[in-house]
Amino acid sequence: MSIALDATYSIGRNLSGVGVYSREILFGVSGAHPEEEFLFYYRPNKLPRSLRDSLPRNVKRRILRGRPGAPVFHALNQRVDFAARRTVSTFHDLFVLTGEYSSPEFRARFAAQARQAAQKSDLIIAVSEFTAHQVEELLRVERSRIRVIPHGVHVPNASSTPRQKLVLTVGAIQKRKNIARLVQAFERMPPGWRLAVAGSTEGFGAAEELRAIELSSRRADIDTLGYVTSIELESLYNRASIFAFPSLDEGFGMPVLDAMAHGIPVVASNRSAIPEVAGDAAVLVDPLNTDQLGEALCSIAGDSKLQQSLAQRGRERATRFPWAAAIEKTWAAYNELR
Repeated sequence: MSIALDATYSIGRNLSGVGVYSREILFGVSGAHPEEEFLFYYRPNKLPRSLRDSLPRNVKRRILRGRPGAPVFHALNQRVDFAARRTVSTFHDLFVLTGEYSSPEFRARFAAQARQAAQKSDLIIAVSEFTAHQVEELLRVERSRIRVIPHGVHVPNASSTPRQKLVLTVGAIQKRKNIARLVQAFERMPPGWRLAVAGSTEGFGAAEELRAIELSSRRADIDTLGYVTSIELESLYNRASIFAFPSLDEGFGMPVLDAMAHGIPVVASNRSAIPEVAGDAAVLVDPLNTDQLGEALCSIAGDSKLQQSLAQRGRERATRFPWAAAIEKTWAAYNELR
C-alpha cells in the first residue's frame, strides 16, 4: 500500500509540538514498515539536507501540488488542501475556535481549514479525548470517524545533573499559556528561586505576557529565553526542580509529558486535555487562581518528599505514552482505509 503524508511541518530547526509529532510519525511508520512505499509531500519549501539524508529507502519526496499520488493521504496538522482517495487527518487542538486566543483574521482562516479537513477526511485522529470531543461538537463530526491516538514521549535515562532552584515553563509565549499569572504566582516563592520561560516570544498576546514579566517584583529572577534548541531544552529539563504549565487551553500538552519523563515535579492546569496527560502524577490547579498556583509551587519547593514522589510518579506516567504505541495505532488507522 502506498501512503502519502504531508511532511511540511517537519521542516525547520525551530519545531513546534506539531513539528515534533510530524517527524515521529513520518519516520516511525515508514521505518516500521519497510515493505511499503511512502510519499512525503511538502508545500514548496527547501528540505534540509539533514532530513534528506536520513529518509528511509522506502520514502520518496514530492512537492504538494494537486492530488497526492497515493490511495491514502495523512494530513498531519488538520489541513487537507488536496484529498486522496482516502484521507486521514490529525487534529491537535481547536483553541482558536473556543477562546480569544487569536486574531479574527486567523480565526476565520483556521475555521475554514478545520471544517474543510473534517469534511474531506474519512478518518480523524484526535490527540486526546478532549480534542475528540471538540471535533465532534464544534465541527459536527460523527464519533465513528474519530480515533483517539495520544502523542508519545521518549523517556530518557535519569540524569546525574544536580537540580537547581529553578521553575521551568516551556511553550510559545501567548495569551493562552497564562504566563502573566505564573509570574504572579512565582513572586510568592522564597528568595533564591528562579523562573525560566522557554519558548518563542511571537505568539498572539505575547506583548502583554512579556510586559507582566518586565513589571514583576522578581524581574531579576526571571529568564526569558526565547526559542531554545533541543540540546538547550534537555539541559533545562535536567536542571529544573519544578515544571509549571498553567495553560488555559491545550489539545494535549506535550511539555507536561516531556517534563514528567525527565523526572520533574509538575504543577499544571486542571483544564482541557492536561488532566488526561498528567493523571495523578502532577499537582493540578485552577489556572485562573494565582493563589492556588502559588501555593502549589511553594508547597513543592519546600517538601523534598513531595518532590521525590511527584518525580517518580511522573516518570512512571510517561512510560504509558511510548511513541511506538502512537505509531502502531496510526498504522492501524491507515489499514482501516485499505
